[in-house]
Amino acid sequence: MMKKNKNSSKAIFSIVGFLDRFPKRCFNYKQICKQLGVVDASGKNHVIKTLKKLNERKIINEVRKGYFQSISSKSINKGIFIIHRGKTSIILCEDEKEIVVSSTQRHKAFSGDLVSYYTYPSRGRRKEEAKIIEIIERKTTTFVGTLKILNNTRFVIVSKRKANVDFYIKNDNSNAKNGDRVVIELIEWKDTKSPQAKIIDILGKPGENETEIHTILSEYGLTYYFDDQVEKELDKIEENISKVEERKREDFRKKTTFTIDPKDAKDFDDAISFDITSEGYEVGIHIADVSHYVKPNTKLDTEAYNRGTSVYLVDRVVPMLPEKLSNNICSLRPKEDKLTFSAVFTLDINGKILKQKFCRTIINSDYRLSYEEAQHIIENKQEIIPQELTIDKKEKKIERNLIEAITTIHIISKKLRKERLKKGAILFDKEEIKFLLDKHKNPIQVYIKSSKDSNKLIEEFMLLANKKVSEFISKKDNKKTFVFRIHEEPQQEKIIELKKISKKFGYDLNIKNKQKTLESINKLLKEIKGKKEQNFLDTLAIRSMSKAIYSTNNIGHYGLSFDYYTHFTSPIRRYPDIIAHRLLQHYLDRKKSTDKNQIEEKMKHCTVKEILATKAERQSIKFMQAVYISKEIGNIFKGVISGVVERGIYVEINKNKCEGMVNIRNFPKGYFLYNESNYSFEDEQQKLIFQLGDSVFIEVINVDIIKRHIDFKLIGHS
Repeated sequence: MMKKNKNSSKAIFSIVGFLDRFPKRCFNYKQICKQLGVVDASGKNHVIKTLKKLNERKIINEVRKGYFQSISSKSINKGIFIIHRGKTSIILCEDEKEIVVSSTQRHKAFSGDLVSYYTYPSRGRRKEEAKIIEIIERKTTTFVGTLKILNNTRFVIVSKRKANVDFYIKNDNSNAKNGDRVVIELIEWKDTKSPQAKIIDILGKPGENETEIHTILSEYGLTYYFDDQVEKELDKIEENISKVEERKREDFRKKTTFTIDPKDAKDFDDAISFDITSEGYEVGIHIADVSHYVKPNTKLDTEAYNRGTSVYLVDRVVPMLPEKLSNNICSLRPKEDKLTFSAVFTLDINGKILKQKFCRTIINSDYRLSYEEAQHIIENKQEIIPQELTIDKKEKKIERNLIEAITTIHIISKKLRKERLKKGAILFDKEEIKFLLDKHKNPIQVYIKSSKDSNKLIEEFMLLANKKVSEFISKKDNKKTFVFRIHEEPQQEKIIELKKISKKFGYDLNIKNKQKTLESINKLLKEIKGKKEQNFLDTLAIRSMSKAIYSTNNIGHYGLSFDYYTHFTSPIRRYPDIIAHRLLQHYLDRKKSTDKNQIEEKMKHCTVKEILATKAERQSIKFMQAVYISKEIGNIFKGVISGVVERGIYVEINKNKCEGMVNIRNFPKGYFLYNESNYSFEDEQQKLIFQLGDSVFIEVINVDIIKRHIDFKLIGHS
C-alpha cells in the first residue's frame, strides 16, 4: 500500500517557487495565500504550517516575525532516495544523476521513497550533497524484520538497505516471540527517534526453509495467497464450454496437437498443432485463452494485475492466477476441450511463411510430452519412448503422425533459428541451476539444466507467434496502441567492459559497429560452450545488455534483432500477455485504438513486478545454495574466480555453481595487493597472481543461511 503526501509536497513547491520569483522581497502568509489562490481556512492553516516547517529547515528565511523571504540559492527537486551498503545513501535524480545524502539529512526517508530535496556544497568535498525536505510518496509501508524484546519493550530490526532505524512496536497483540521473523506495517513516524509499527504477520524462526522463503516473498512485496473475494469470483466461473461458445471459434480438435513442457509442469499455456495441407505445413500455436475467463474490472483481474507475473522459486510457484484457472480451466491438459487464442501459420520446409491468421479457437491436445520425451523423438524417430524418459516412468508407444509432426517442425524451427542468427539475434544459451529436493524441501542435489533441441523447437515457435502478432497490429497501423516487449541497445561502456574481461580469458570481441558487436558476442557464446568460464561469461554477457521492458512505445528488440515483438504466449503467468490478447481481439473486431497512457502505466507496473519476481527467484537460488553447501564445510572444491573486488575474490564452484566469497584474510600466506585494472590480487615477492577467470581450489569454511552468504578459504591454483 502506498501512502501519499502530495498536498504537502505541492504546497512546498508552490511556496518556494513563488518566493524564488521575488528573491529580494518578503511576504507574510496572507500575501502568499493570495498569490497562491488559497482562500479557505483549512488551506491557509496548511500554508502557515508549511512556512514554519520550511523556516525550521532553513529552506526559506523568516526575516522578521511573520515575514518570509527566499533563499534563492536553493532550488527544490524530486528524486528517489536509495540506501546502499553501510551508511552510504543517494538520491537518484530524474536525469539519472546520483547525489549523496549524509546520515543527518535523510528526514525519515526509507529506501525507494520519492522525496523532495535541495542541494548544497559539502564540506571538504568537491561534490554537492542533498538534504531531504519532504517525503512525497512512500514506496512501501511494510517491512520484514526480526523481533527483539528487551524489558518488555519491542523493536523490529529490518535490513539496513531498507531503513536505517529500528521500528518500535506499540500495543502488540500478536503472538510473536523474541527472535521471530515478522512482517510489520508502518503506523506513523512523528518526532520520535523510531517509527511506530504493528506486526501484521509472523513468518517463523530465522533459518528455517519455510521462514526464509516467505521472507524472500515478503521482502519483495509478493503476495502468496488469494483472498476470499477472489475465491468467490472463481466459484462463479463456468468450467464447461457451451455450444454457443464452440460455434464462435475455429475448431482445431481434429488436428494433431501436443504440448511440450518440463516434467513437473502443472500449467500448460501453449500447445502446437500440425497438419499437412496442399499449400504447405500448417502449424498452429495455441495459447490458453485466459482473457475469456479473466474479465476487466473484476477482483480476479485486479489481483492478476497487482501480481503482474507468476514467481518461480526453487521449491514452489507463486501463481499469478489461482490454481483453479492456472492448473485446471486454462491449462491445456491432454484429452480435454480447451479455449485458445491462436496464431496459425502455413510454412514451407525452410520456414518461409506462406499464410497466417490470428483467431480464437477450440482445441483438444492429443499428447502431453516432456522435453526429454520430445528430445528422444527428435533424435531417434522411434515409436517407443523408454520408461526412464517418460513422465509416468512407463514405456510409452506413440503414433507415427506425432513423430512426423515433431520431426518436421524441428526442421522448420532450425531454419527459423538460423535466419534469426543471420539477422543478428544473440543466442544466449545460459545454463540453468536446478535443485533436487527431498520431501522436506531440502536440497539434496544441484544440477545444471541446459537447453536442447526440444526446448529450442518450442522457443522458436513462441518467438514467431510473439513477433507476428505485434507485426500484424503495428504494420497495418502503427498508431494503434499495443503492448511491446522492447530491448534497447546496450550502453557502450558495458560492451567495452565485456570486451576487456573476455580478453582475460583469451577471447577478443570486435565492437566496431552494431553488426560486428552482435556477431562477435555470438561467436564468444559459441566458443565458451562447455568450458569452465561458460556460466560466468554467459552471465556477464547478459548483464552487459540493457534490460528488456514492457512498453507501448516500440523501439524493437535488440537481443532478438526483431523490429516488432510482444509477449502473447504465456497469459497464465504474465499479465502483459492478457492485455495483448485483449488488444488483439479489440483490433480484430475493427475497433478504434485504446487509451495509450492507460496501457503504458500498466506496462510500467508489469515491468516493476517482473524485476521484483526475478530478484526473488535469484534470492531463493542463493538461499538453497547456502543450505546445500552448508553440509560441505571443511570440504575442498575446484572453482573459477568469478569476481574480484577490493576486499577479496568471488569463486564459483564448477560442480554445483555455488558462489562464495574469499576475504583477503583467507588468502594463502603472503602480501597480496589489489590490482583493479587487472582484476587481480598480486604478491610480487612470491610472483603469485590470482586473477579473474583463474581456476582455483577453495575450502568451504562458513555459511550464513540467513544472509545467504558463503565464505571460502583460498587453497591455491588448480
